[in-house]
Amino acid sequence: MEWIDDGIVLSRRRLGENDAVVALFTAGHGRHLGVVRGGAGRRHGGTLQPGNLVSATWRARLSEQLGTMTCELRESMAARLLDDPPRLEALSACLELLDGVLPERQPHPELHAATRALLGALEAPGHAASLVRWELGLLTALGFGLDLSACAVTGDAADLAHVSPRSGRAVSRAAGRPYAGRLLALPPFLLAGRSGDDVDAADIAAGLALTGHFIERHLLAPASRAMPPARVRLVDRATRAARLRGP
Repeated sequence: MEWIDDGIVLSRRRLGENDAVVALFTAGHGRHLGVVRGGAGRRHGGTLQPGNLVSATWRARLSEQLGTMTCELRESMAARLLDDPPRLEALSACLELLDGVLPERQPHPELHAATRALLGALEAPGHAASLVRWELGLLTALGFGLDLSACAVTGDAADLAHVSPRSGRAVSRAAGRPYAGRLLALPPFLLAGRSGDDVDAADIAAGLALTGHFIERHLLAPASRAMPPARVRLVDRATRAARLRGP
């Protein structure tokens, strides 16, 4: 058995003294693991950094085996973000989520394309808003998409301000007023047609809280997994920034 595919390095875990088990998110084979011979050594360190784009060749005698993998570096994303902690945390949060929640060997071509787009967006203005939107796409790709198109109570698409934590459907400001304490905030940049280039810290914190609620409920809790540490740090950073900005 053999395939060749482009992939994003999600993680590298030492196997024995010199080898490593590498997890890739590939375009055609989904999240796929393989043993890289010598992958724990310095020679492969630059290639196998999480976030890097690689061309991978996977081989095994039988399809169900772990198999071996060789990787050729195409683009070094991690190195470009090393001096920017907030963007590096956003990258790590994305990769750790994918590594933790994607089913193995199930292709998700649209999610892969969205993740490639996010990697580029992390170097542009509005990177935090791009991450929140990507998390909405992650939920959709895995079957738990939110309905932010119209109010669940009235059916109107105007003045949407909340999301039901149970149904994942939007609620208008007026309809949600009596229950505001029980609803999740819906930041305007997540609505269709809105830009994420000029979003304040409070909206980012609200967006991360919104997507985080459903990621924990639908993707992490059923597998008894915790929220990735990088994302927890990202939320803490956004919350502190929102408090400093004030109302």
